[in-house]
Formats: sequence, C-alpha cells, structure tokens
Amino acid sequence: MDQGFAAANASSINPRVCSVSGIRDDHCSMAASKRTIVIVAFAALYVIWGSTYLGIRFAIETIPPFLMAGARFVLAGLIMYAIAWSQGITKSNWANWRTSLIIGACLLLAGNGGVTISEKYIDSGLAALIVAIVPIYIVLLGWMTGMAPKPTPIMWLALVGGFVGVGILFGPALRFSSNEARHPAIGISILLVSSFIWSVGSLYSRVAKHAASPFLTAAQQMLCGGVLLLFVGIATGELRRLHPGSISMLSIGSFIYLVIIGAVVGYTAYIWLLRHCEPAKVATYAYVNPIVAVLLGTLFAGETVTMRTLIAAALIIGSVALVITAQQLRARVEPPINVALEPAD
Repeated sequence: MDQGFAAANASSINPRVCSVSGIRDDHCSMAASKRTIVIVAFAALYVIWGSTYLGIRFAIETIPPFLMAGARFVLAGLIMYAIAWSQGITKSNWANWRTSLIIGACLLLAGNGGVTISEKYIDSGLAALIVAIVPIYIVLLGWMTGMAPKPTPIMWLALVGGFVGVGILFGPALRFSSNEARHPAIGISILLVSSFIWSVGSLYSRVAKHAASPFLTAAQQMLCGGVLLLFVGIATGELRRLHPGSISMLSIGSFIYLVIIGAVVGYTAYIWLLRHCEPAKVATYAYVNPIVAVLLGTLFAGETVTMRTLIAAALIIGSVALVITAQQLRARVEPPINVALEPAD
C-alpha cells in the first residue's frame, strides 16, 4: 500500500501536556478524540473485513455467486464514485481506466470471485485462512520479479510454515466422498489459484499509474471488477438460476451488508487509517481478519473448528504475522525498491 498516506499515531502525543494551558487542553482533547477514532477504525477494519467471509456465505445461499459479487462491486463502485465526486475529484483518463480494468480483473474477478465461488465448497472461516497466505505469495513474487529483495532466513522460515499450514488443511480435503455435498479440495484449489492472481494484481498496482483520489481509484477498480464478474455470471448461465422470489431475507441482508459495510465503510476506514497511522499497524488486518472470520463462522454458521484447523491456522496466521513484521523491520534499514502509488484494494 502507499506509505505516503501514513502519518504519526495520535496515541504518541504525551497526555501530560493537558494541564499546562488552555491551548494544550484543547490539543489534548483533540488528541483523545482522534485516538478514539483510531480505535473505532481499527475495530471496524478487523470486524468488517473479517465478517465479509460469513456475509458471502449467507449471500450465495440463494443468490448465484458471480452475479452477487458483480452486483455488489458495481453498486459499491457507484457509491465510492459519488464520494470522490463530492470531494470534487472525478478527473481520470483512459490509462487510469485500463489500470483499473487489469487490477479489477486480478483482485475482484479472480480474487474476490474465487473467494465467493469457493464458499460453495468450504466453510467461510477456512476460506479466510487460505486467503491469508496472500502476503506470502507477494513476498515470493516480489523477489522472483526483482521488485523486492531476497527473503531473509526468518522470512523463509515463515514462508515454509505458511505453506505447511495450507498442506495440513489440504490433506484431508483430498479424500472425496460421493456422499458429500461439498468438496473442500475444489474450494481450496480455487482459493490457492485466485490468491496467486490476487497477489500478482497487488504487485502490479504498486507500479501502475492510478487516479489522484484513492476513492476514485477504488470506484474505478470496483466498477471494472464488478462488470467483469457480472459478465462471467451471465456467461456461466447464472441468470437462469436466479429466482428473485426465492431469495431469502438473510441473503438480501447479507448482500446489503457486503455493499455498504464490507466494501464502502471498510475501505473508507482503511484509507483513513493509512493516512493517520503507521502502515505496519494497519497491515495487522491481514492476520487478524482470519481469526475474526473463523470465530464468526463458528458462532453464527455452525462451522466446525477441528484441532487440525487450529494447528493450520496457527501456522498460517503466525507465518503471515512474521512476514509482515520482518518486512517492516527491513523497510526501516533498507530503501524500498518500488514504491506503491495508491492502494490496490
């Protein structure tokens, strides 16, 4: 993500200055208020993006997956475009739209589309755990393409640990049973491929040219990705399987939640945090979201968490946390090879 959005954390202001003068009292009050907003924004980012996996599961129970995802991002894109317009920023060019089309194809069509269709085969918490390996993919791809330095020994250990965790999840899924309505191996395979493409798109977004406003950038990517998802849904015959009269209230409510809360509010909180906090702290969502997703899936969808899942989760989430921490420590002593221009998603 673009580290140019980062600024000093409000909690770094010394609270002892509050009693010195009226001016400093006002300053302290503003700092406390900002600190509260930071806490709320982090809570929103953790809970909202962690809950979208469960929202997807409920939404696709009675809505075809690609049509649901496509409509979600088209609507969210229109809302984000309206936000950019309200800020007086609507200027873009064909180069920006071409970039948004490529990123929308990688992150939304392949990435989010893969997550959505995979939840026909696996639990929402398991999907979140597999998607958590994206930072690991990015480290490997960045090194292989020359966009990032060679991983350090501790990072190699984390990379191995992450893939071992995936292997632990994948092992039992390979045993197909004709009596099973869901085939986990299919869902996990879809996610491994879609997460890889998602990672490629994320790396591309770091060197591509974007619109000036992050809201306009997000709007363009959502619109492009949403339209592509709708095309895929139509091409795969989902219109024939769409029966408005049979759509449940749970699916409708989940769809609205994914559009308004998951896409618009979640992304807005993310942009705000990048502008007011250190990127390293904001990046913690990558390993907190899977934990939230597993907990919510267990509590509200009756998803089973086995000892095998817990061991795999510890390996994957621990490895991602280690990779992100190692990257941030390296960034303090080494100049970045490439600078991200705008947020990818």
